[in-house]
Amino acid sequence: MGVIGWIVLGLLAGAAAKLLLPGRDPGGFIGTTVIGIAGAFIGGWLSARYLDRPIVNDFYDGATWAAAIGGSLVLLIAYRILFGHSRR
Repeated sequence: MGVIGWIVLGLLAGAAAKLLLPGRDPGGFIGTTVIGIAGAFIGGWLSARYLDRPIVNDFYDGATWAAAIGGSLVLLIAYRILFGHSRR
């Protein structure tokens, strides 16, 4: 799976993370999308590095999706904690 595949996966993982963690995001749609893409890359790297579960080059692999959505959730929570109160 190339960079374009990871970007598409990140977009979808960001949307899934947003569905699992509803509420206002400080960055809006664009911020959530960027967080999803970064979460997909970070989740894939962490999965391969520390969980000894290398990411398969298959777009439809469940572990790839779990890593991408998990990474997106972690980044979305961290982003809300750090920047969530700036609009009040």
